[in-house]
Amino acid sequence: MLVLKTREIVLKFHLLIGFFILLFTIAVYIADDSNAAMDDSKQQDDESVPSCDLFSGRWIYNYDFNPLYEEKQCSFMEPSFACETYGRKDLNYKHWRWQPDSCDLPRFDGGALIEKLRGKKLLFVGDSLNRNQWISLLCMIESYLPVTSEKKVHWKGNLLYYHNIGYNMTIGMYWSPFLVESNCDDVMKHRVSGRVVRIESIVKHARHWNDADFLIFDTYTWWLTPTLTLIWGSFENEEESTYRTVAMKPRRYEMALNTWSNWVEMNVNTTKTRLFFMSPSPFIFKSDASLGDLRNCYNETESITKWDYWGIATDIEMKILESILKKLEKRGIQVQYLSISQLSDYRIDAHPSIYRKTQPNQNQLADPISFSDCAHWCLPGVPDVWNQFLYSYLVN
Repeated sequence: MLVLKTREIVLKFHLLIGFFILLFTIAVYIADDSNAAMDDSKQQDDESVPSCDLFSGRWIYNYDFNPLYEEKQCSFMEPSFACETYGRKDLNYKHWRWQPDSCDLPRFDGGALIEKLRGKKLLFVGDSLNRNQWISLLCMIESYLPVTSEKKVHWKGNLLYYHNIGYNMTIGMYWSPFLVESNCDDVMKHRVSGRVVRIESIVKHARHWNDADFLIFDTYTWWLTPTLTLIWGSFENEEESTYRTVAMKPRRYEMALNTWSNWVEMNVNTTKTRLFFMSPSPFIFKSDASLGDLRNCYNETESITKWDYWGIATDIEMKILESILKKLEKRGIQVQYLSISQLSDYRIDAHPSIYRKTQPNQNQLADPISFSDCAHWCLPGVPDVWNQFLYSYLVN
């Protein structure tokens, strides 16, 4: 009798255990199925979010659209970009905004940017187009700076910089038009005849970049001179140096970028420093056949609206630059490429033309096309949009 009761208890116990195992199995199955459904839903949501190409879009004119600052109110403005000050009456160039195709540009918040740059150093490195962009950025943030802040640019060697003591923030521009060394490296006296480039030498400049938290590079315009003399050796010891005059623009451009790339790989701590490279800024020298005979930026008052317009051929140099950046990426070094060439090319109306500090004489006024500056940009203007792109990567 006792044995039967014991067996009955054991049997009930086993049944109870089996029941709990069954419940556990069902619960696991339901949970897995629910998680799978959530994963599918999440994947669908992710796939439904469109990727945004900030650089593909169109310019929209709106007279009610106001720039982020006014030229005459910017303490950092330089004469080369102050078109209104030097006589430009048509100011419609200030009322065009860039509209990406698949999204909106993030709203610029200078307060968020200077907070991001607190205790940090941001450095533009390159030629006067980078200087154009640097001044634009300083003008964009000025109204967000404390009223008591000193608004003064300092000059040390090849470095021009603004330092805010309260934020311990430095925003600078390092003059190095070829990135590598050249006989055009003097900030003030760089217009020399017979340009000579030390194609494999960059350390003299680059040692001033190592402490930056953000580096924005550009180099293009200076490479377009018909012939350049390349030097292997030093300027000081000409007898033991090798000189070669090179007319092949793409080849010498690629050589310099390879020198820069090797320096980046060997010297930049990418856990500390973020790298950016601007694609070539377009310009017109004297005439552009696609715009009509002897027509350039002089007296232009409207943006080009032809959606696929591509004026100056920068394709070869862009492909060289993009190829080098991809090689760096394969080696684990990320350089953010800001593709501003085509979107800027539409803005034939936004160059200084004859409205700059160096005023034309009577002969030049008789031939304004040959005198016009169609390389740089009036401020406020196109470089502000470049900086909005930069801002979106830095802050957002």
